Amino acid sequence: MDKKTSNSILDVGLFKRLMAFVKPYRKTFVFVLLAAVFLSGFSTLSPYLLKITIDDYITVKDYDGMLVLIAVMGAALILEVVFQFMFIYFANWLGQHVIYDLRNTLYTHMLQSKMSYYDNSAVGRLVTRVVSDIETISGIFSQGLFMIIADLLKMLVVIVVMWSVSWKLSLIVFAVLPVILVATRKFQKAMKAAFDEVRTQVANLNSFVQERISGMSIVQLFAREDTELKSFRVINDKHRKAWLKTVWYNSIFFPIAELSTSITIGLLVWFGGLNVIAGSSGITLGIIFLFIQLSQMLFRPLRQIADKFNTLQMGMVAVRRVVAILDEKEQIPNKGVIADREIKGGIRFEDLHFSYNKNEPVLHGISFAMEPGETFAVVGATGAGKSTLINILSRFYTIDSGKVLLDGISIEDYERSWLRKQIGVVLQDVFLFADSIYNNITLWDTSITEEEVIEAAKIIGVHNFISSLPDGYQFNVKERGGMLSTGQRQLVAFLRAYVMKPKILILDEATSSIDTHAEKLIQKATKEITRDKTSLVIAHRLATVQRADRIIVLDKGNIVEVGTHKELLAIEEGYYKNLYEVQFSAPIEAA
Repeated sequence: MDKKTSNSILDVGLFKRLMAFVKPYRKTFVFVLLAAVFLSGFSTLSPYLLKITIDDYITVKDYDGMLVLIAVMGAALILEVVFQFMFIYFANWLGQHVIYDLRNTLYTHMLQSKMSYYDNSAVGRLVTRVVSDIETISGIFSQGLFMIIADLLKMLVVIVVMWSVSWKLSLIVFAVLPVILVATRKFQKAMKAAFDEVRTQVANLNSFVQERISGMSIVQLFAREDTELKSFRVINDKHRKAWLKTVWYNSIFFPIAELSTSITIGLLVWFGGLNVIAGSSGITLGIIFLFIQLSQMLFRPLRQIADKFNTLQMGMVAVRRVVAILDEKEQIPNKGVIADREIKGGIRFEDLHFSYNKNEPVLHGISFAMEPGETFAVVGATGAGKSTLINILSRFYTIDSGKVLLDGISIEDYERSWLRKQIGVVLQDVFLFADSIYNNITLWDTSITEEEVIEAAKIIGVHNFISSLPDGYQFNVKERGGMLSTGQRQLVAFLRAYVMKPKILILDEATSSIDTHAEKLIQKATKEITRDKTSLVIAHRLATVQRADRIIVLDKGNIVEVGTHKELLAIEEGYYKNLYEVQFSAPIEAA
């Protein structure tokens, strides 16, 4: 975005993007604008009626006429209050509906983004965009745009009334007006830059705190408390300084605006009083009162407009940040239409090439085929590309070239969500939500009853473990499943995969980093959930893959060996044989 655009009061392009979300509420938008028009008229009517009351009734001591004017003033005041209520309520109503739709759009966009987008995005920044930035956008409607329009209309009516009543007193007011306008413009520009910095520092602070809280065990285990505290203080200090800059600009502008208003009132009383005392025609006591009120009504919106511009600009900064996410070309294409086919489970990788980063290939022409019901194991060193196969099969990433076929049809021809429902995945790092075990198993699928979950748990051998927990299947595992051990979390993941009744099963390091008892339970669960399913097992621990129909050995993104456990052990100086000997045959060195 060029400098000219970024310094403008309102980015027209961004504003059009935002107004697209207002279209479903056009009637409310128009109603709020009409309420602003009526509000500006009624707010100016009361001071004018006061002028008439003073000049035409109080001065001549017409008590009955004064009562009539007071009644009219009361009616005008009531109408002003009614329109002010409707203006404020429906402006806020519109703002909340717009950000509701916008937040849904943003979250939907994020749900469809590739994993590569999350690989390169800080969680705290994304949380800031979805929550606080979008909440800030609501201020554009509740405190920004409509308030500015209402204030401008009020100022226009005030100027017209002033000039029609007394051009001499109007010139006094207009002489001070440029000072306020210049100060407001400079204030607006300074606050624009200041709020850009504030939003940046808020995002940095959120990101830092999010990551450190998630990794607090590492921070404490490695005694990094002092170091992290110093880093936090630096970021927090930048956040404080960013906000203090806005405080500094406010502390300069508003006293100048208030002083200008007071000087204007003083000049009006002095000049108008001289004319009344001298008996000059054209200026009366009522007109002086009218101009004192109208000058305040003129300058007060100017001061408020500066504040509303702050709100508007903060909102537009937030819009720019949200739109930047919506414009990310990180969506996974979902052009597939097949969603009602009976899946058998045949999988074929044909000359598959893939890279996470451009010019840094991870897989180099991978080709192999799995028949329905077969169990294939993939082994290899860290970074060989094992987990990448899972990510591609689940359509988390887009491949560079080659094909992945399911029952002879490209996985891109299947509807993405439907395809993923056919695949059950158990990962090494199991993610559980802060909810009950039952909800973590069904993932809030109301079509799966608790009785079905219990029956499935009995089949794969984890019912006793869950029943032993307080509240059983309703036990709350807390954030990320912190109330369960690693092995217990993986058992929950096995049950989750089983109840979904997938046609294809993927186990990624599912038996690593667990105790012997948990491993026995998982081995039993593995036998049950892989029965009659096409299964892809990825593991470092070769003991878990020996019964596979075929074992694929990966090294640096290439298939170097394929065969059964016995066939691969028979290869002299073979890669798999070397891995096996390292894990099971290496002599134990003396201490």
